Amino acid sequence: MKKKLLAAILTGAMLVAGMSTTVWADGEKAFVYGTTGYSEEMGDAGLNPHDNYSGWSALRYGVGETLFKYNDNMEVEPWLATDYEFVDDTTVKITLRDGVQFSSGRTMDAEAVKECLEDLIAVHDRAPYDLKIDHIDADGLTLTIYTTEPCPAIINYLGDPYGAIIDMDYGIQGEGGSANVAGTGPYIAENVTPTQIDLVKNDNYWGGEVKVDKVTVKSFADGSALTAALQTGDIQGTYGLQYDNYALFENNSDYTINSCATSRCFFGQFNMDSEIMKDQNVRKAVEMGIDKDGFCSVIMEGRGVPAKAAFPSGFSYGNDAVETVSYDPEGAKKLLEESGWTDTDGDGYVDKDGQKLSINWLTYPTRLEQPKLAEYAQATLKDIGIDVVVNNTSDHMTIAKNGDFDVYVSSTTTAPTGDPEYFFTSTVTGAKNYGNYQNEEVTKLTDQLHQTFDKDERAKLAVELQQDILDDDVFFFVSHLNMGIVTKSNVTGMAAHPCDYYEITADLDVE
Repeated sequence: MKKKLLAAILTGAMLVAGMSTTVWADGEKAFVYGTTGYSEEMGDAGLNPHDNYSGWSALRYGVGETLFKYNDNMEVEPWLATDYEFVDDTTVKITLRDGVQFSSGRTMDAEAVKECLEDLIAVHDRAPYDLKIDHIDADGLTLTIYTTEPCPAIINYLGDPYGAIIDMDYGIQGEGGSANVAGTGPYIAENVTPTQIDLVKNDNYWGGEVKVDKVTVKSFADGSALTAALQTGDIQGTYGLQYDNYALFENNSDYTINSCATSRCFFGQFNMDSEIMKDQNVRKAVEMGIDKDGFCSVIMEGRGVPAKAAFPSGFSYGNDAVETVSYDPEGAKKLLEESGWTDTDGDGYVDKDGQKLSINWLTYPTRLEQPKLAEYAQATLKDIGIDVVVNNTSDHMTIAKNGDFDVYVSSTTTAPTGDPEYFFTSTVTGAKNYGNYQNEEVTKLTDQLHQTFDKDERAKLAVELQQDILDDDVFFFVSHLNMGIVTKSNVTGMAAHPCDYYEITADLDVE
């Protein structure tokens, strides 16, 4: 009874001081994390890495790990593997780490990894094309992967979150946003829902001591609520804070802000099946009517960098290597006029054959800056006579797949594996090509990139591919983002990473 009373007094004192409860009376440490990066509408709810983008959540929240990971320079390093060797162009031999256990208690060996990867390529939408696996041999801690064709980026792809190694004997517990798995990470999920994950530390973690006993990950769809939760102490750390709210926590000793540049990018793809968007002059006018500099400096408070193409300037094949149109309202108006779009009735919008030029702009609310980008573009495009109807919906994926849009604006990490191939195979020619863009030369170059081993040649192909899609005016890129994690000052061991993974790790501590 005295212990309970003492715990209640301590809890009350912490709340009065504006601190959240981080230590139980029995000495356990806890951490509550708020994020806008976990939701069904973004395809990453649940922890099953073989389902859409849920592997991101498995890695982000410390449940799963991959054979390889990326350092701060986005270079590939061993993780659950210790070494690899290309025996020939279609064979890679991987040595696995000894002494690793799944949270289910099963030992991780080559047979377990084989089972996991075989299930991945059987059910996942992107992995089969990326990995090109023909078959896998398992012998103790040696895994040998044979591919159907040369696959130079296979090691990079094995660090993609979909490559998180899980125990297939344990299987997938639950479905969709409630799916749980047995991984090798520092944390074990006790409860998984589409809006919250409850984690406990893995006492048998191979990577050393796990400092925090319990972690709760909470999903936030409302930016104001996320900010308020951090201010009141309901959460002790956050990912996805609205950029205009960072000022509330800067120069404040009660908080720590950790940020870094990433390849995450706000970008749009035009629907090439839309009668309006089949006109390249209209597509180019839309691009020229969006003030990227204004969006980055005003709306994003300088925490974004204007984008020319898919990759930021830190990459040799990034912004500085390509050319695209700039913000030019007058030039945009001339293009529209060339295609017969003029304002004949004086209402401020251009029209043709009695039809106002109105475009359906599809986006979603969880990435908090995307609705703001839609509103910003709505205003600047109005200046050139284009009416923008914004569809800001959590059901954006269904709508995008159905092609019910003129412009679909989303965000993605364009080089999550430290290699340029991913963006082209996933979004330009792959499953995320919602605009149904078709270009034989681009497809040919993407296939060539997929089979090219030389690093410099891969960079050259990445530049050529970007320039092709920019010249076709089928994709436009608005801003590369700085990833930011804001925590209470007594939280250590959390750091932003260029790949946008690795958020909850064994290094997390609450002092």
